[in-house]
Amino acid sequence: MTAADRSQVALKKAQFKPHRQNEKEQPSAINDVHFLDFARRERYRLFSKKPSMLRLFFRFTFPVIVALATLFFGACEETAPAVPYLGGTYGAAAGPPRDTISYWDGDGMGGKPSVKISLGEQRAYFYKSGQLVGISQLSTGREGLNTPKGQFSIIQKDKDHVSTKYGDFVDDAGTVVKGNVAISDPKPPGSHFKGAPMPYFMRIVGGVGMHAGYLPGYPASHGCIRMPEFMAENFFRSVSMGTPVTIAP
Repeated sequence: MTAADRSQVALKKAQFKPHRQNEKEQPSAINDVHFLDFARRERYRLFSKKPSMLRLFFRFTFPVIVALATLFFGACEETAPAVPYLGGTYGAAAGPPRDTISYWDGDGMGGKPSVKISLGEQRAYFYKSGQLVGISQLSTGREGLNTPKGQFSIIQKDKDHVSTKYGDFVDDAGTVVKGNVAISDPKPPGSHFKGAPMPYFMRIVGGVGMHAGYLPGYPASHGCIRMPEFMAENFFRSVSMGTPVTIAP
């Protein structure tokens, strides 16, 4: 090989010699590893704090969640209506269902009266000589104080009847101290018992009778048969002592 050839070979080797990286530079592979380590450390740092952050979150939000849930369920919860006791109050309580059933067509019609009461339907049917002349919605005895079933008759009429068993405890000025009570309930000091009004009372058996009273839309009385006032007045005017009354399930 000549000197010229050796010079040519040396030149080519110099051209293809790998570039030596700066000693201060890190190899890319090492940089990649360090990057991954850094990311791993960051994830570890964040996730290691996550439980405590969750605890703080629930510590401060849990009471709010409970309060909101209480309001929601309290709003959804159905509240039992405050039904005036009675054997018979009428006209004082708000919110009874609209009466679309009751009617009277018996004026000016003669004939022997009779009454049929359906506890299941909560209705009373008034007949004259077997012909239906009126229907009344009712509220009869609630569970445990059921209206008796059977064949009865009218044994007393009292337009301004007042209950001797149920009513209110009132003070000397007539202000109700404790309402919807039985006469046997403990009496608050300084009060006395005032019986509940039972207008147009038509006694059937024992302490049970038909009369004007509040109709909440379901059986709610202490055994009596409550009617709208205008129907109780029509029934009262049309029955007489001995008028038959049938009370069926």
